[in-house]
Amino acid sequence: MGESMRVLVLGGDGYLGWPTAMYLSARGHDVTVVDNYLKRELEVQVGAKPLVVPPRLLERVGIWQEMTGLFIRAVENDAKNFWGLAGLMEAAEPDAVVHFAEQPSGPYSMMGREEAQFTLTNNLNTTMALIWAVLLRRPDCHIIKLGTMGEYGTPGVLIPEGWMRLPGLPIGKKFLFPREAGSLYHTCKILETDLLHFYCRHQDLRVTDLMQGPVYGISTNETELHSDLRTSFHYDDVFGTVLNRFITQAVVGVPLTVYGGGGQTRGYLNLRDSLRCIELAMESPPDQGEMRIMNQFTEIFSVNQLAELVVQAWSDRTGQRAEIQHIKNPRREDEEHFYEAEHTALEALGLEPTSLDGDVLDGMLAEVTKAGDQVNTSWILPRVTWRDGWGRPELS
Repeated sequence: MGESMRVLVLGGDGYLGWPTAMYLSARGHDVTVVDNYLKRELEVQVGAKPLVVPPRLLERVGIWQEMTGLFIRAVENDAKNFWGLAGLMEAAEPDAVVHFAEQPSGPYSMMGREEAQFTLTNNLNTTMALIWAVLLRRPDCHIIKLGTMGEYGTPGVLIPEGWMRLPGLPIGKKFLFPREAGSLYHTCKILETDLLHFYCRHQDLRVTDLMQGPVYGISTNETELHSDLRTSFHYDDVFGTVLNRFITQAVVGVPLTVYGGGGQTRGYLNLRDSLRCIELAMESPPDQGEMRIMNQFTEIFSVNQLAELVVQAWSDRTGQRAEIQHIKNPRREDEEHFYEAEHTALEALGLEPTSLDGDVLDGMLAEVTKAGDQVNTSWILPRVTWRDGWGRPELS
């Protein structure tokens, strides 16, 4: 465990934000969480909610203190409000800011013009407010942005950790690797990376951009302390990630819906590993003026491979076989492609990866089974197509 730091977690009510806050608090850090409950509002808008709806932050931090004796400050505020964020920066004096405070869904960003415009303005304005709050109130602060491997797309070549060097150029000269996102949300992530890179070069910001793959998991050591400390596990078509969705489908006995051919391949990581990656980035910050990019995933799977793993785990647990159903792909993407990406930087800092094995899958199946009667199966099939916005795709 490293030296205690003051940490500001933006988006601290979310699937990743709340477990991050507890994890860092449990390791002796002074943690403040900020959220305006935007995602809860969007859940109502699209007709979806987590498997179990957790209490709001003020109640959760009270339970955390009761269970552990540790204090997390909770601020219910909009992080894109520059003056509010600047005041908080001045009061909390953070050594690091972990930036989760965004509309986080690719499908939501593709619903139509209004959702696209909202995603663009909300996410970029939040990042810009953070940049200037740091510059004007806490210029030495380390910004840790949760980026996404989705920025890179599927280029068909080995994906480096953010940077590329061209032959014939001076030693040390490097450029951001070309990126080609598959949704408007992921395109906004590219723009945020470019914004942060600009201010690193021109105003000496200190930034780590964690290009994170899809995260799976439902529990951590901290969430297991009390039922109301659980995080917001989504299984729906808008906010749910693919493995979490497959796990839920197996539990409630509906076919695992694979989009198209199922050869879409990405890098994945466990929720617990995601928290550890943030801690490692905090403990080893980049230099002032440096934009450090690290690819944050531990294993590579195709969608078909994930579906088969869940089928096997469910069979091992119950003796029953879950069905797999291929449906028309609502997205515009290559369904068969080469995918390989470097991901050594975090392991070099000390990450010990969690493997997606039978025990991990069985644990997830057990947790979802406890709340299986809460699942609304009408939220699982995709309601958003990349070409037409809302509209349920036909079965192929």
